[in-house]
Formats: sequence, C-alpha cells, structure tokens
Amino acid sequence: MLSSAKKIQKVRDKRKKRVRGKVAGTAARPRLAVFRSARHIYVQAVDDEAGRTLAEASTRSKEIAETIAKMKKTAAAAEVGRLMAKKLAALRVESAVYDRGAFLYHGRVKALAEGARAAGLKF
Repeated sequence: MLSSAKKIQKVRDKRKKRVRGKVAGTAARPRLAVFRSARHIYVQAVDDEAGRTLAEASTRSKEIAETIAKMKKTAAAAEVGRLMAKKLAALRVESAVYDRGAFLYHGRVKALAEGARAAGLKF
C-alpha cells in the first residue's frame, strides 16, 4: 500500500505528463515552465525545438530580491511573472505557452501567469 505522500507524488507525475503532452515551446513562442517549492517559485522560458533555456526568473533572482523581500509569496510570484515578461520582451518574444507542470492553476502559479500577462506577455 502506498503512503499518502507517494499517492500525491503519483498524482502530480500523472498530471505533469498530461500537461507536457499538450504544450511545446519554440523560439518564437517558448514554453514557460513553472516550478513551485514551499518557499520559492521559479520559471524558465524553454525552446523545446533547440532544447535550450532562453530566460529564467525566480524569487531568488537578484534583480527583484529587494523588491520582494517584504512581500507575501503570492505577490512575489506576480513580480517574478513581470520580470520574466520583461526579460522575454528584451529578446523580442511577445507570446508564450504556459506550462504549469504538476501544479494546479491556482494561488502562486496563477499569480505568476497574471503578472506576466500584466507586463504584456500573451498566452
């Protein structure tokens, strides 16, 4: 019999495979891959055709470290989304595909997406 933690991981793995089967990134429209830990949130813009990361941002990024120091985690995630949109705009990327991975589109994952949209990224 599986422990409850193993069941949760199994459900997450299944959800991640389902999401990844539907989304793929290109150089013109990269995949925004999100990872959420208990304390931080990370996002990468990935070109799956070339197999490389175009840009990355997280709550650990030095560019926004002082800005998010006193913020709640959800507000910090929105700030990370805005930073990612700014980095992609510098690379002349206007739209992306959102890959929430194994995480539900809720809370910090949703805040990151809305922050990126507010900064002008389309997906």
